[in-house]
Amino acid sequence: MSEDERAIRELVETWFTASQRGDLTTVLDLIADDAIFMVAGRPPFDKAAFAVASRGAAAAGAPQMDGRYRIDEVRVLGDWAYLRNFLEISVTPPGGETMRRSGHTLAILRKEKDGRWRLVRDANLLPFGG
Repeated sequence: MSEDERAIRELVETWFTASQRGDLTTVLDLIADDAIFMVAGRPPFDKAAFAVASRGAAAAGAPQMDGRYRIDEVRVLGDWAYLRNFLEISVTPPGGETMRRSGHTLAILRKEKDGRWRLVRDANLLPFGG
């Protein structure tokens, strides 16, 4: 495994554990400023919209997140890479019912000038479910 692939796998683990802790600052640091997110049922949105939505969810009371992921493929192509992933997550808002989601994601990452990999495009195909 190359150092770049190892760094990308570490980024995924950092994202996942930071999400579980509700650590938005760490998650945002893993995202390039020009990132675009694509999810079912919404037009594409940028990092700023991701941050606003995440802060809004936290302001309503920190949801509890649990789950697991499986990295199916990582390909590094110079300063660019893509990642296929399978996620199973459950999110429980305070006093609410647990929502479970599972599905595939496709992410494009870029190695930045500081040598760190960051997410630049994310297609998250997790369907909503109860």
